Amino acid sequence: MDAAEETAAPEQVKDKTIGQVLSHLDAEFPGLSASKVRFLEDRGLIFPQRTATGYRKYSAQDIVRLRYILTLQRDRYLPLKVIKEQVDAVERDGGDFALPEADGPGPVPEVATPTAREAGARTWSMRELSKHTSAPLPLLRELVSYGLISEGPEGTFDEHAAQTATLCVRLTSHGLQPRHLRFFRAAADREVGLVEQAVAPLAGRRDEQSRERAAATARELSGLCTQLHAELVADRVQRTW
Repeated sequence: MDAAEETAAPEQVKDKTIGQVLSHLDAEFPGLSASKVRFLEDRGLIFPQRTATGYRKYSAQDIVRLRYILTLQRDRYLPLKVIKEQVDAVERDGGDFALPEADGPGPVPEVATPTAREAGARTWSMRELSKHTSAPLPLLRELVSYGLISEGPEGTFDEHAAQTATLCVRLTSHGLQPRHLRFFRAAADREVGLVEQAVAPLAGRRDEQSRERAAATARELSGLCTQLHAELVADRVQRTW
C-alpha cells in the first residue's frame, strides 16, 4: 500500500481491514479496539462483508456508519439500543449520517433508555411470551424461579421480560442453563445498589423536581453501567481468544 492510500480518508478507499479502520479512526477515537468494533457488529450496528477466508472488510459506508455510532456514544452517552434505532431510522429514510455537533453531551432520552417503561407498553401472558420469544414454558418457569424475569401483578410479563427471555433462549442454545445465568441477576442487583447510592441525595428529597432528576440520573447511570460491563467483557474475551 502506498503513502497516498495510507493517508486517504476512509471514504476514498474501499474495503478496509479492521486494522486499517482503527488506524483511520484513531485520531477521533483514541483507544478504539478491534474487540469494540466486533462487539458493535455482534449487536447488529455494523455489517462488514466477509472475504472467502472469513476476514472482515469494511466499505466506505461501513466506516461512515461506524464513525456516526461512535460519535453518538462518546458525545451523547446514548445506549446502544437507542443508537441502533437512530441508525436504522436514518437508513430507512434514506438520509445521511450527519455527525452531531460536538457541543457536549446531551440528556439521555427518558423513553429510550434500557430501563425506561412506557405507559401502556405491551404485556404478555406466560403462554403468549413463550410464543413471542420461542422460549419453552419450562424455560420461562425456570427464569422466573431464578429471578431473571418477573411476573406483573396480573400475571403478565413486560417488554423487559420478553427481551431477557429472548437472550436466555440464545444463551441456552449454547449449553448454558438458567442456573448458570442467575449470576447476571445478582450482578445487576449489585449495580442497582451502586446507582441507588449515587442518586440517594436526590431521591431522599420530597419535591417532585428532585425525584424526577433522581429518576433521570438513575437511568443514565444504568446505561453507563451497561456499557462499561459490555466493554469489560469484550476486552476480556479479546485478550483470551
